[in-house]
Amino acid sequence: MKNDIRWDKAMYTTDTYNVEGLNGHAYAENGISVETSSPLSDEPGTNPEQLLGMSLCTCLVGTMAVILKEHHINEKAKAHAKISYVKGKGRYEFLVHAQVCVPGQTLPQTRALVSEVENRCCVSQLLSGSDNYSIEAVLDWE
Repeated sequence: MKNDIRWDKAMYTTDTYNVEGLNGHAYAENGISVETSSPLSDEPGTNPEQLLGMSLCTCLVGTMAVILKEHHINEKAKAHAKISYVKGKGRYEFLVHAQVCVPGQTLPQTRALVSEVENRCCVSQLLSGSDNYSIEAVLDWE
């Protein structure tokens, strides 16, 4: 992977770290630092499920803003992600379900836009090969 020349042509790169484990801190170089904890404890902190969900929602809304501009639609999309930590096929897994809403659009129009965003959002692309990931168009949160 290090020999991949795309690393040399990246538009943006960040370095993130966690050297303390689940109950500690994670941080981005020259960026945020968050206290981390297990989702199964009462300890304060952000867990991996929350970070993944926020990353997915942010990418979906940001990518959708570009798509809406291309379609000359003057609305702002909203995204919701539900992340569950489950015991899967002999290991622990995440289940990820995203919902995207575009106010002022019909459900068929929103589905067409979500189809575009699903293929262009980098985080969605990263998750899309998994049977544990789904995304849907909605008129509002269900």
